[in-house]
Amino acid sequence: MRVISKLLGATLALAALAGPAAAATEWVMATGYPDSNFFTKNIKMFIDDVEKKSRGDLKITLHSNDTLIKHDNIKRAVQAGQIQIGEVRLGVYGNEDPMYILSGVPFVASTYDEAWTLKNEQKPYFDKLFSKNGMRVLYYGPWPGQGFYTKTPVATVDDFKGKKLRIYSTATQKMGEMLGFQATILPFAEVPQAFSTGLIEALFTSPQTGIDVQAWDNTKYFTMAGAIYSKNAVIVNERAWRQLPAPVQEAVGAAATAAEKRAWEMSAATTDEQMKILAGNGMTVQNAPAPIIAKMKEIGKVMVEDWKKTASPEAIAVLDAYYAKQK
Repeated sequence: MRVISKLLGATLALAALAGPAAAATEWVMATGYPDSNFFTKNIKMFIDDVEKKSRGDLKITLHSNDTLIKHDNIKRAVQAGQIQIGEVRLGVYGNEDPMYILSGVPFVASTYDEAWTLKNEQKPYFDKLFSKNGMRVLYYGPWPGQGFYTKTPVATVDDFKGKKLRIYSTATQKMGEMLGFQATILPFAEVPQAFSTGLIEALFTSPQTGIDVQAWDNTKYFTMAGAIYSKNAVIVNERAWRQLPAPVQEAVGAAATAAEKRAWEMSAATTDEQMKILAGNGMTVQNAPAPIIAKMKEIGKVMVEDWKKTASPEAIAVLDAYYAKQK
């Protein structure tokens, strides 16, 4: 018994010297989209991957669908350290820097391949922009091509005139106005109420968003234009990032690389399926007629020149580098 007591005492003494096991770091994350959205599904896979790759040293709790912080306030919450990590839609912040809305200019990048190339050219600029404000981007994900949700059929641009359109960025607002719409920027979560009060009667957005807001309750036609592949970004507070041990940072980086690749694949794979869902809920789905595409390309050229007037030489250099790779 004395031997057992001595061994037990020695074990307890060693445990006391070693101290308690290090607790896992816990982060809080917010996104404005519901769990059914492919962006949110991808985030959940990213979170699982982070925990696995970090061997449980970093745990992230996700609050989706505006349940913690309204979507347009997430960037500010991450910057202030209110939450450590969040998902933002870059086009919302065009008033802060023109680079945020470049991918929202019609036909600047109108395919996934072009959007990927543009993303790579923009990345160093965004790295500096977010770093200056105490944040960093972990990865980017693209929205599918965009289209018009309307109550009446669409054949020419004249069918848009005077219609009250909900859009999501300053770039798409300008495009909508040039097409003849009365365009209003509204957060995603306010769309159903805006329809019910008559504030809007049409949308310009992706098939995914149309499903998220059940657009078939308020519109009957979806006219796919492509034209724009805008981006979301998952961002992290820089101070929270620096507090992570190097191996955990590496784990998060590896998970982010995988999540970015998966985001682009998921976006492309879901577009056809989503258009079938719209049709299955009674909507008439079509590709935009040639006159509308021609007008949107014309508008895109004007908007690029207007964009250049507000952009810095560094931002214009990004666009020039992108165009050079498209030749």
